[in-house]
Amino acid sequence: MESSLKDALKAKKVYSRCVQRTLSNGTTTAAYYATISVPSTNLLADLCLKYGQRAFIGRVCMDSSLSPEWYRDESPETSMEDTKKTIEYMKSIDPNYDIVSPIITPRFAPSCTSKLMHDLGALQKETNLPVQTHISENKNELALVKELFPEYESYTDVYDKHSLLGPKTILAHAIHLSEKEMQTIKQKKAKISHCPCSNSSITSGTAKIRTMLEKGIDIGLGTDMSGGYSPSVLEAVRQSLLVSNHVAMEGDDRNKLSVEEVLYLGTRGGAKVVGLESKVGGFEVGKEWDAQLIAFGADVEGELWTTSEDTDGGMVDMFGWESWDERVQKWVFGGDDRNTIKVWVKGRLVHARK
Repeated sequence: MESSLKDALKAKKVYSRCVQRTLSNGTTTAAYYATISVPSTNLLADLCLKYGQRAFIGRVCMDSSLSPEWYRDESPETSMEDTKKTIEYMKSIDPNYDIVSPIITPRFAPSCTSKLMHDLGALQKETNLPVQTHISENKNELALVKELFPEYESYTDVYDKHSLLGPKTILAHAIHLSEKEMQTIKQKKAKISHCPCSNSSITSGTAKIRTMLEKGIDIGLGTDMSGGYSPSVLEAVRQSLLVSNHVAMEGDDRNKLSVEEVLYLGTRGGAKVVGLESKVGGFEVGKEWDAQLIAFGADVEGELWTTSEDTDGGMVDMFGWESWDERVQKWVFGGDDRNTIKVWVKGRLVHARK
């Protein structure tokens, strides 16, 4: 009992900091991989509801012997049972999933048995809930998937044949996809979460975002703080520019993404990836008010978009003669959480910088 209490207190401390930190960086919607624990996954749902962050929360499913014994599900059956418990709990605290929604979460193919993935695919069909997992993050992982699932044509085929690939599927990373895999993902209308900071930090590779966009695949940005170092989607925006430049260095300047394109990936693109494009991601009449107020350090007479001189406005200096395009570019390349003054989710003020 004492150990369980300590675990709960630790989870509450860490999850609270995570939600508050991401909100302070302007993350109005997050897709979370929780843990295998039902109580801690449910606790994360409680905290997101309390602090007002839209969240897709998944109890991580992993029953493969590749995971340590103390951190894996006992069997496909217990994994399914525990997953259903978290789904039922989130339904009880937010019946319409207005803020908190469960998301089916096989960690990634190597951490799951085929039996578990088939069962999770059936659960998706039954519940119509979204799915999140990882795909093609690094080359060693590709080799491992081929070794574990030799009967399948590709990593993408593993998910497809287990009924885990569809319009509500979020695939993180997607760096080393073949042309045929991209076509399958497009055909199935699955989505991709590009995590440039993580991919660079752990030398996974450079995702070919221009190529996938031109094929009509929906892409948004992820922070992936397990592999990356920043909770900021703005940092992911910056890093996606740099990664696209590195792809371009391989010989084709067309691969470079523009400031406008990466901002799209971090806003409307992200909304599409989580299936909320009709509700959030832009400021059209009828959409819900998910927004952040950005301000800068210079106090230019007559301008309302700046902070006062005694406020820490971060690294972005404005002098008054910048065009709006230049102001946006300065923020993209030099901004941080100090420029995020207020954040709203569904019309509720969920963060205000003191």
